[in-house]
Amino acid sequence: MGEVVEVLVPGGKATAGPPLGPALGPLGINVKAVVDEINNKTREFNGMQVPVKVQVDDKKNFTISVGVPPAAALVISECGLEKGSGEPNTNKVGDLPFEAAVRIARMKLDDMLSYDVKNAVKEVVGTCVSVGVTVDGKNPKDMFALIDAGEYDGQLN
Repeated sequence: MGEVVEVLVPGGKATAGPPLGPALGPLGINVKAVVDEINNKTREFNGMQVPVKVQVDDKKNFTISVGVPPAAALVISECGLEKGSGEPNTNKVGDLPFEAAVRIARMKLDDMLSYDVKNAVKEVVGTCVSVGVTVDGKNPKDMFALIDAGEYDGQLN
């Protein structure tokens, strides 16, 4: 069966230090080879925390699966911010184009609780509320009614 190690690593910048090194060291595999492969696979997510799963079989062979970063990290990256707002209800720090919300929703659809793109977009818009980002220049809470009313259906298909 083997072992499975799941960690969040900085995209393209994983190191043999915590959390990877201590988790992989006792498994008897080449930690540097694992770190190098993780960095190659996560390079496109530079600056974001990326979920990574390392599976090690009984013969000390490993396979690496890379997940999609959390929606909040994708929203922050898409808006060109370093971090979200400290006061998301009163201080808006960026604006996410609706097309970007749709793109993030499609990227994360398999990891979300939503069954369709429309509801997945609403989840991403909900993330914008907690990050302190507007969507298409509108308050994210107002976007829910507009999405439900069908104003963005043309962009969701």
